Amino acid sequence: MDTYTYSIGNNLYLNLTNRCSNRCTFCVREGKETYEGYALWLRGGEPTAETVIAQIGDASRFGEVVFCGFGEPTYRLDDMLKICTHVHKTGGKTRLNTNGQGSLIHGYDIVPLLAGNLDGINISLNAPTEEAYNAVCRPQRGGAFRAMLDFAAACRKEGLNAWFSVVDCIGAEAVEACRNLANEVGLPLRVRPMIE
Repeated sequence: MDTYTYSIGNNLYLNLTNRCSNRCTFCVREGKETYEGYALWLRGGEPTAETVIAQIGDASRFGEVVFCGFGEPTYRLDDMLKICTHVHKTGGKTRLNTNGQGSLIHGYDIVPLLAGNLDGINISLNAPTEEAYNAVCRPQRGGAFRAMLDFAAACRKEGLNAWFSVVDCIGAEAVEACRNLANEVGLPLRVRPMIE
């Protein structure tokens, strides 16, 4: 049975799609079908917003409802926004974990649609230069690094609670270069441990 929602700690995570515009070398889904005991490859297709909303129920039970599964959540932008409305109506908080390529994926600036819908946006930076980003994240679309930075800058301009994140496996020098880049864009950087 496909897993559309799964709990880790006090948070509920939503697995809306397996589509992703990157093929990151460190991705937890590389060579795996499960994470934390949950089968996250969707064999029966992507869930409807209504199916996910029914599984969430009262969102106030969770610390956060996080759009983060085995794919890039912004592929499901319309359904994601419907789910955000439900989460907020039931007293919950929302967070998006994203590669920052949503505007590139859709062909227009999606950031204004996110305002008022997301309480936090975690943008995976992963590398300080386009060359390093392309090597580590292996994007499927040209201009992905610049699109990610533009998305981040648009989030800052819109006043959204957004930040960059990197995994510690890229090394201390690259982390420091990412911190400098994040400062240039005007967003904080969070360093997280590699997920095995």
